[in-house]
Order: sequence, then C-alpha cells, then structure tokens
Amino acid sequence: MLSRVATLSSRATGLRASATCRTYSAASNEDMCVAIKNKLGLKSTDEFIAQENKHGAHNYHPIPAVLERGEGPFMWDVEGKRYFDFLSAYSAVNQGHCHPRLVKAITEQASKLTLTSRAFHNDVMAAYTSYITDFFKYDKVLPMNSGVEAGETAVKLARKWAYEVKKVPANQAKIIFAKDNFWGRSIAACSSSSDPTCYTNFGPFTPGFVQVNYNDIDALEKEIADPNTAAFYIEPIQGEAGVVVPDADYHQRAFDLCKKHNVLFIADEIQTGLGRTGKMLCIEHSNVRPDVVVLGKALSGGMLPVSAVLTDNEVMDCIHPGEHGSTYGGNPLACRVAMEALQILKDEDLCGRAEKLGETFRTTIRDLNLPFVQLVRGKGLLNAVVVDPAHKVSAWDMCMRLKDAGILAKPTHDHIIRFAPPLVLTDAQMTEALGTICDVLKNSHE
Repeated sequence: MLSRVATLSSRATGLRASATCRTYSAASNEDMCVAIKNKLGLKSTDEFIAQENKHGAHNYHPIPAVLERGEGPFMWDVEGKRYFDFLSAYSAVNQGHCHPRLVKAITEQASKLTLTSRAFHNDVMAAYTSYITDFFKYDKVLPMNSGVEAGETAVKLARKWAYEVKKVPANQAKIIFAKDNFWGRSIAACSSSSDPTCYTNFGPFTPGFVQVNYNDIDALEKEIADPNTAAFYIEPIQGEAGVVVPDADYHQRAFDLCKKHNVLFIADEIQTGLGRTGKMLCIEHSNVRPDVVVLGKALSGGMLPVSAVLTDNEVMDCIHPGEHGSTYGGNPLACRVAMEALQILKDEDLCGRAEKLGETFRTTIRDLNLPFVQLVRGKGLLNAVVVDPAHKVSAWDMCMRLKDAGILAKPTHDHIIRFAPPLVLTDAQMTEALGTICDVLKNSHE
C-alpha cells in the first residue's frame, strides 16, 4: 500500500514538475531570441551580419539589410528603416507579409495539431486535397515541403509513368529540360542545370537528363522524338535566368509536341504561379493544361515551406506506398495555411492586381528611355530590368542604391534586376515605389 502511495505521489510530483518545466520553457522560449541578441550585444546591421558570417555557412550573397518585421508590401530592418519589398522572397510572399488571415490560420492550427506524419491520416489533409484539386481541376495532389522536393517528385512521377504506362525500357527514361533552368540545388536539380555555379564540383550527376535551348521549338522537336522521352520540364517564364519570357506560341507548340510523342508536359509554377504573372498559373496565358503542375513558394504565403504536385490519375496512380513520401508533407499546419493562401488569392483578386500593376511598372520604366537599360520584360508583377553589362554602374550597385532609397530588390546574373513585389501592393504604393525606382535608375546614368 505504502509503495502504491509513494508511486502515486511520485507521479503527481513528476506531473507538477513537468507542468512547471513546460511553463518555464514557454516563458523562456518566448523571448529566448531577444535574450541571445542582448547577450551578444547585437543592435546594428553590421553587428548582426558579422555574427551571422561568423557562424553561418556562406552559401548566399545577400543585400546587406537585416530585417526583423514585415507587413503587406513592407519590411523593416533592425534599425527601424522601412522598405518596399520588391523581391517577395523570390515570389513566395504574393499575399503580402504576415497576412492577417494567414496569421490566424497558422495560429489556430498550431494550437490544435501540427504534425502526424503520413503514418496516420489527419483531418485537415482530407479537406486540403479536396480543395486544391478542385481549385486547379486535377485528379490528385502529392503534398511536399520545399519547391525542390516538389520538382524531384515530378521527376520521379514522370519516370515511373514512363516505365509503367509508356513502357520505356528499364532505366532508359529521359527528361528534357531547358537550358538556363532553375528549380533548386539538389543533386537532380544540379544535374539538369547549365549554370556552372550550380553544378561545378558537385558531380557525378543524375543520368537521363538532357537540355535544349529555351524558346527553341526546333531543338525540342529533335530531342523529343526519342521514344524513351518521359517528360519535358519547363518554367513558363525563366525566373532565375532573368525573367525570360518566351514567344507567345512557344508553350502551345511545345505542348503539341508532347502530345504527339506521348510525353508529359511538366509546368514548374513554383515562382511564376499563384497570381504572380496575372493568372493563377502562368501557363494559362498560353491556354495550356499541363500534365503535371509543380507548386511551392506562395502556396503558403511565405508562412512555412509548402509545395505540391498536381496531376491526374494516370500519372499519380503509378506511385504506391513506400515509393515516395515526406514526414512533413501534408502536415495539418501546412494544409490549413495552403487552403487559406489560395483562397486569399481568389478573394482579393490578386491576379487582377498583378496584371494591372505589372503593366504600369513596365510602361513607366520603359518610358524613361535610359540608354543603359537594354530591356524591360516580364508578365504581371514578375519583371526584370536588363542593364547593359558595360555600364559603369552595375546591377548590384543599383540594388544597393535602391536599398538606401527604401526599395529591396536583387540582381540576377550580374546585369539583371528582378522586381517582384507582393501582389497586395495598392495603386498609391506602386506610384510611390515607382517614383523611387525611377529616381535611382535616372541617377545611375552617370
């Protein structure tokens, strides 16, 4: 009896201690970041950057702004300076920073259930799979986390389909990519790349990938005739290459070639999709329905990594239990946020805003007639200003001047500046931001 009482007492004490520990952890974790920053004496931009460089891998070359808060199209740095965000985390924040509906969705779900793994079902995934397949009109979705995971998923699906449906001989499936593509930095993504920065000293590479010039139908027609071709993997607009927009009929002609040769047309909409170019999917500008759609970035409105691959039963049903998956893919938190993020795009007509404001942006910059601006291109609010490589003020230096003036943008490939603000930008905000951008560009003439 005494032993039982002692055991019960011990359990009660343990429960109280556990509760106390949880309370302490919650209280301490709430301001742990602040405590660490204070301990390290971090206050200025230079101090934060120096500390990060000391302990963090040097795998990025960021614009030197240390950001601590965001709202709508704006971000603020640690010194209180406000910026217009004209990168949107590479088009991940289409709905604007910290959208109240997304904050509400993530907070509510985080206090209820965040992760079960795919070892069990969860109630939110049932709603999400129904919602997103109806939203985009595909039979099935395979949920993942990062964009490159979704790209890898699409590649695996294409190969599996090639062997099981098209009957390509074992280990002979070929996937065609466009040169200057970018869909991540995994080994498969590096293997498909034509950019030396991406692939140098990372071999050996994944076999079965070939490249053709982007926007070159003749090259595609020659390569796709190989009966072992499984898929053509294409960005509707090449983002990292410098917002390269192909000919108006390119996608339709490429799609027709895929149908002729029984090849899957995979649209990588990770950067171009979800309202960014003025359509829910960029490929809709060409009236093409891809066999496979790859989504990411703005699928969560910048709240957490969420990606997805959409396709029909003929392709998706080639994957069976154990052949592909992700511990976090399809978690309740991600599913809840993704539904809300998609609904915001529709409710706030962000496609319409992107189309309207994008035209304003391109027209305004072109009308400057600056001799060092070789080209202004894009669709919707995915745009680029191509700077003459010989101009004495580089794209990087222009971005630094933009930062000083309160605009955050980032160069790509040395002489191109990408401009991609959140789609929630108002007319007045675009007018204000464009005024600043125009002033900086004009002052970069000399």
